Amino acid sequence: MRYISTRGEAPPRDFEGVLLAGLAEDGGLFVPETWPSLSPAEWRALRGLPYAEVAARIVGLFTGGSIPPDALEAMCRDAYAGFGHAAVAPLVQLDARTHALELFHGPTLAFKDMAMQLLGRLFDHALTKRGERVTIVGATSGDTGSAAIEACRDRSNLDIAILHPLGRTSAVQRRQMTTVLSGNVCNIAVEGDFDDCQDLVKAMFADAPFRREMHLSAVNSINWARVAAQIPYYVVSALALGAPDRPVAVSVPTGNFGNVLAAWAARRMGLPIEHLIIGSNRNDILVRFLLANDMSARPVEPSHSPSMDIQVSSNFERLLFEMLGRDATATAALMRGFRESGRMPVPDAAWRSTAALFRGAALDDDATLAEMRRVHAATGWLPDPHTATATAAARALAPADPGIPVIVAATAHPAKFPDAAERAVGLRPALPARLADLFEREERFAVLPRDLGAIEAAVRGHALRNAA
Repeated sequence: MRYISTRGEAPPRDFEGVLLAGLAEDGGLFVPETWPSLSPAEWRALRGLPYAEVAARIVGLFTGGSIPPDALEAMCRDAYAGFGHAAVAPLVQLDARTHALELFHGPTLAFKDMAMQLLGRLFDHALTKRGERVTIVGATSGDTGSAAIEACRDRSNLDIAILHPLGRTSAVQRRQMTTVLSGNVCNIAVEGDFDDCQDLVKAMFADAPFRREMHLSAVNSINWARVAAQIPYYVVSALALGAPDRPVAVSVPTGNFGNVLAAWAARRMGLPIEHLIIGSNRNDILVRFLLANDMSARPVEPSHSPSMDIQVSSNFERLLFEMLGRDATATAALMRGFRESGRMPVPDAAWRSTAALFRGAALDDDATLAEMRRVHAATGWLPDPHTATATAAARALAPADPGIPVIVAATAHPAKFPDAAERAVGLRPALPARLADLFEREERFAVLPRDLGAIEAAVRGHALRNAA
């Protein structure tokens, strides 16, 4: 299994090379050179297996033999052993056809744990084998950072620096990052929004001398290994609802496009996911694109669902590459133009093929709270404000055939957003016991301007202190 860049100018790599590189040197994202595919019989053979075993088999399709199967399965067992539910990612039926896929039973109560807990172990395996050390940099709109820090804390072969937008995460999200005082962890609050943080991370990778000096790697969903590790939960949930002998639909709250791209990847591998539904908030660039081919960036607006306060969805580049017939030159030109002008004129044929598969709906803050209230009143189950956009989109855009079940990705525990929950239903969900003292813990983070030089100096100082 080899990987190529969506922009066509970076050398191909194997899985470990992609894992450790993160972003391609040409600014593109790595994708499989060829997609693995499973037959109906092979999908059926995965039914009923423990989550960790399914994850090992699916991720193993993308490692190209670089990790022995028994070692990969051991890493998967270890990654998910500490989750708060025996099923790891249980399904909760909300109505006759809608099922919430609870992805928040990991250590930081968000779906990012599903990939990050495995990713940390994959890094350890690859770096130990190579005798290398890396500096991981990442940008977060709220959940990626805490999940990455939890997965990478205290690991001897790596340092991690996470950028988050100052004042634009929930207090729980921020504290889950900034109260981790491990020596290899650096938290930076950037005076800007998430897109600024993401731009700074990409700029660090584009700075070739800095990238080489720091041995940079990434844990954002720009890293293909993150996406690969998210595919298994769509496989497990679809199989539980009758796939491959029954089609399913998936509804996903979407900001950076990585989570729904994992569902698309499962479909590309042969799983019968007939419809891909996107739930969005007021930062609705993806919904506007699907409705009218309007891929134009607007200022990011804070919302009750801060993890989706994004206008530049990095993972969309992977889908664009596929929809353009894997034309790297065209992909690179469109991405460069989007960066320069804030607009992306996607060719009509590529847009139509995308809009035929993906559907989207956006909610403002009032509608998000109303949907949280509706679901809770109808079922007793409380969605967080991100998941609420997906439950609403699922109701509005579900397939006409009522026999097709809809899987809603429940991406965070409502206790991560207690203010929104209280406004919606009049109660503040309690944090699990292991996080009950979160607001009593010491915080440590630096506040820095939206300046590449200042950010690089902070990352360099952090890495060099630990290397000394």
